[in-house]
Amino acid sequence: MTTPEAEPEQGGAPRPEERLEQAVRAAEQALIEYEIALETFRVEVENFSRLHEQRLGPVYARLEELEAQILEARAARTGDADDLRRADEARARLMPIPGVEELLNGWMDGDGLFPEATAMLTDQAVRPPQRVRPSEEARRLYRELARKAHPDLAQEEAERVRREEFITRVNAAYARGDEAELRELAEEWAAGPVPERRPSRGEELYARLEWLDRRKELLTLLAKELEESAIGAMLRLAPDDPDRLLEEIAEQLATQVREREAELAGVLAQG
Repeated sequence: MTTPEAEPEQGGAPRPEERLEQAVRAAEQALIEYEIALETFRVEVENFSRLHEQRLGPVYARLEELEAQILEARAARTGDADDLRRADEARARLMPIPGVEELLNGWMDGDGLFPEATAMLTDQAVRPPQRVRPSEEARRLYRELARKAHPDLAQEEAERVRREEFITRVNAAYARGDEAELRELAEEWAAGPVPERRPSRGEELYARLEWLDRRKELLTLLAKELEESAIGAMLRLAPDDPDRLLEEIAEQLATQVREREAELAGVLAQG
């Protein structure tokens, strides 16, 4: 909100709405800062999720395939009904399903792993996963634009729609780490119209505070979902060095793959 400091009434007494206006301004700025922090964390979780799937997805798939092969080899050796059932269930979990390309982000289709995924499993050189990490300048531009053009600062519906459309473009550019586009958006906003704010009545200010409170509750729920998600929890373990965390997980999975391969070889040898 861009309300100027309230003018005292005659005789030095403050206007009845002055404290409400101050509370609304403080609540608006606090909400904007909270939304900036939430959007920043959301982008970090999204990027880490993408890297996690690209880097480790094929290894998880390999472990599941080895588990199915071990159960199948054991069932073939024993002929036990329970062993056969477990082997069938494990294999069924690995069967292709419609739309699997979208579900597995391009690592597998109806015929199995793509060559790039296979290359990763066999330690061959592969195209590194796309990294989308906004630069410090991009972060600065994003925060500046979010503070200036945030929809919560609008007092009229038309202005809110304009700001929402603009902030959608800002968020998309930030998610891509596109510093040049963020600069262009900053210039566009600086050249755009500056809305005028009409004085608010006390009832409108109370309604505004209630809306801000509901918005904060909604954002708090979204933040909790992000923090409690599997990827969010992993990211919090190493917020300053997520690459190292992925490497540590990859090393652990590689050890599990070797162990399962050795177990499979042992079961086959018994046959």
